Amino acid sequence: MSDKRNPFDVLNQLATLRRYARSLVRNADDAEDLVHDALVRAYEKKSTFRTGGNLRNWLLSIVHNTHIDRLRRQRSTDNRHNAAAEVAETAHHPDPDQSIRLKQLREAFFALPEEQRDALHLVAIEGLSYQEAANALSIPVGTLMSRISRARQRLREFEESGRKPLDANHLRLIEGGRDDTR
Repeated sequence: MSDKRNPFDVLNQLATLRRYARSLVRNADDAEDLVHDALVRAYEKKSTFRTGGNLRNWLLSIVHNTHIDRLRRQRSTDNRHNAAAEVAETAHHPDPDQSIRLKQLREAFFALPEEQRDALHLVAIEGLSYQEAANALSIPVGTLMSRISRARQRLREFEESGRKPLDANHLRLIEGGRDDTR
């Protein structure tokens, strides 16, 4: 089916490729896109075509494989989008009180002395063992444990007292439109 003078005469195969693509995707525009992608792939792989081989069969095979690849890619994309939609539906939207409390706890954590904050961060957030954290900080394990204990105690005190790590007058209750604390 290929011309002896030009064994890679793709133009004579376009009608066949379009018909086959149309039967695969059942849409004229999508079929044109499929043929285009397949021809790009064919030209990239032109060196793999055997001279004297059946060009039409080779091109139809490329159209088919391109179609299968597109289906797989679309299925994968759909699965990712569905998974993201499920996660978005189940995402917890915290109430404002929780957000404020979390912000206050974060501020309390950053208000810790640097050596306590570093030790607590490595163990509690990064998940390092006491020995690994002590090695990372170049301190003895006992010193690390002491720093973590003091940091946890300060955070416990913050939680139990409910106080804010900021200025005690950060939020005031104002009744009747005037500040009653003055």
